[in-house]
Amino acid sequence: MKPVFFQQFIASFSDKLSSDKDFLALAAGGSWIDGRMDRFSDIDLVIVHRSETLPLEQRKAVAQSAGDLLACFTGEHVGEPRLLICLYNNPMLHVDLKFVHLTDMTSRVEDPVVIWERDSILTNLLSQSTAEFPYPDFQWIEDRFWIWIHYAAAKIGRGEYFETTTFFSFMQQNVLGPLALIKNKELPKGVRKIEQLLPEEDLQWMKSTIAEQNRESCLNALQNTVQYYRLLREAVMPPSIKPNKRAEEAVMTYVAEI
Repeated sequence: MKPVFFQQFIASFSDKLSSDKDFLALAAGGSWIDGRMDRFSDIDLVIVHRSETLPLEQRKAVAQSAGDLLACFTGEHVGEPRLLICLYNNPMLHVDLKFVHLTDMTSRVEDPVVIWERDSILTNLLSQSTAEFPYPDFQWIEDRFWIWIHYAAAKIGRGEYFETTTFFSFMQQNVLGPLALIKNKELPKGVRKIEQLLPEEDLQWMKSTIAEQNRESCLNALQNTVQYYRLLREAVMPPSIKPNKRAEEAVMTYVAEI
């Protein structure tokens, strides 16, 4: 169920965009698509424009017209400079505004819900192309995994526990979370909503990779990271993936000696 104030925000924004001929459509992605929304959710909006590019000042002006804008910044840190990440007040909302030229919508990771459009222009384009969500490269992960484990073991041995716990967060976000979600027939979105999406067994495994700031806890979390990865590798990765058994054995011997 979409919160009422979300729907009010989008309805008002649609009216403003429709009055400017440079804008062709407004669509919503993310949790708006599957209905998994609550009052704490972000709103992911795609603004389709006629011009090939829109200058930053114009994009900011559009963002300001949508509501009581507190702050905004561009999305280069996630590899998407077209994205404007916005925080609104009254009510407080986190809204991601992605400004896209119409033809760029043929390449996308999901099929958004069309909120408003001119002459079915976006609906027609979406029907002529297919969304492709990016999946992790399994061999890429396996080729790096044992080097990563050695790195963490060395940090534990040196007593660098803050850096070690940061490592565990990296593994959860980039390896364990995506693989666990794939195992359970969900899209590999890092650790997004795993509390709701994973069954209890997988969730307990994920929790077992969280460490406290001490040697014993970090070593236990490291061993659990390896064990869970092995289970996920067996469950998710195809036979064509080549495990590096030699590196695996050598690194685990090293871990046992820490």
